[in-house]
Amino acid sequence: MDRFLSMQTFVRAVETGSFSAVARELGTGQPNVSRHIAALEQRLGTRLLHRSTRRLTLTPEGERYYAEARRVLDAVDEAEANARGEDVPRGLLRAACPTSLGRPYILPRIKVLLARYPELEIDLQVSDRFIDLVEEGVDLAVRIGTLQDSALKARRVGSAERICVASTAYLKKHGTPKTPEDLQRHNCVLYTLASTGRSWAFRDGEVEVNGRFRVNTPDGIQQVVLDGIGIAYAPVWLFEEAVREKRVKILLLKHCGPAAPIHILYSAKRLLPRRAAVFMDYIANEFQHIPSINEGALARLARS
Repeated sequence: MDRFLSMQTFVRAVETGSFSAVARELGTGQPNVSRHIAALEQRLGTRLLHRSTRRLTLTPEGERYYAEARRVLDAVDEAEANARGEDVPRGLLRAACPTSLGRPYILPRIKVLLARYPELEIDLQVSDRFIDLVEEGVDLAVRIGTLQDSALKARRVGSAERICVASTAYLKKHGTPKTPEDLQRHNCVLYTLASTGRSWAFRDGEVEVNGRFRVNTPDGIQQVVLDGIGIAYAPVWLFEEAVREKRVKILLLKHCGPAAPIHILYSAKRLLPRRAAVFMDYIANEFQHIPSINEGALARLARS
């Protein structure tokens, strides 16, 4: 059986989540798709997929093989496109981004990319969980924070400045903290996916905070602060509108910590497909025109 076709069949089964969808793409029957994947598993001597009536699930071995197979297919596509003198992005781009950036700034811009490149497909994972690009076969990831993984390359596309905020109703009832240490006597809203846990980093050091409410999404933080439940320390853009409308107040302005970089990351070991380069260029260009995710956002907001 054609090894290359088996590899293509497996990759597309993973990306579509359906044997029948792959069969339609290849113009063949679903039993042929099953035979290709069974032959691949037999040749490799390991199971790649768990199959049920509802979904396909990759095994750990399948996740590793998918990432490598996707890389091989990308290289073939790139070589063929170069030979034909083409410079058109095509195929499936798998990207990931945090919810705080994905919902307000990335999702509204996907329409333009899809309209501009009719042969491009995008699988965007909007989530705050940590994603291993290599293991999960993701082409690009937008991340906030310092780059620590040497297996990844990064392109800086913005800056995340943080503000400490509370609603006017909360401050009227509980008073206004004057120093970061005062936060230890306040009800702080905790983001459960933060890598720093309960520590909030200010200009002169970290402060351990506590609170009666914890949540795993930025919009959850936004909502409970507006409801007067507690104090939050979050990216400027999350509360920019509420500050301008005077629904919340900026606290401890002179103590706010340094900005965290916003990067687009990709694997240093993998050929960057044309579709990934196009996505990265587009997002980088768009982000530079958004004041709230660039240097000086906090100063501009404070002046307003």
